[in-house]
This record gives sequence, C-alpha cells and structure tokens, in this order.
Amino acid sequence: MRAAFSLLALVIVAAVVLSLAKKQATALKPPAAGASAAASALPQPQAVGQQVQGSIDDAARRAAEAASAATN
Repeated sequence: MRAAFSLLALVIVAAVVLSLAKKQATALKPPAAGASAAASALPQPQAVGQQVQGSIDDAARRAAEAASAATN
C-alpha cells in the first residue's frame, strides 16, 4: 500500500513538472510575426567586428599619443 502511494505521488509530481516545462517551452518561442522583425533589428556580425576594430584602433592611437606626451 505504501509503495502504491509512493508511486502515485511520483506520477503526480512528474505530471506537474512536465506541465510546467511545457508552459516554459511555449513561453520561450518567439511569435511568428515578430520573428522577422526581431531578426532584422539585430546588428550584422561584420558591422560589430568593424566597430570593435575601430575601438581598438582608437585606443591604440590614444595610448601612443599618451606615451609620446609622457616622453616629451
């Protein structure tokens, strides 16, 4: 009898967990209409790379200017 109740409790807990997991999975799916708009709003990887490279170049230029000013 005790084993039957334990098995029943395990099945109920599993059902609750699976139900919550299903709700979470459906909440994570983006809406079909907004998916294309969201994808177009993201920056292109090449543009991000160029921006990062520009920032690195600017930092290197400023470091060189600071080093030059420090030696003068």
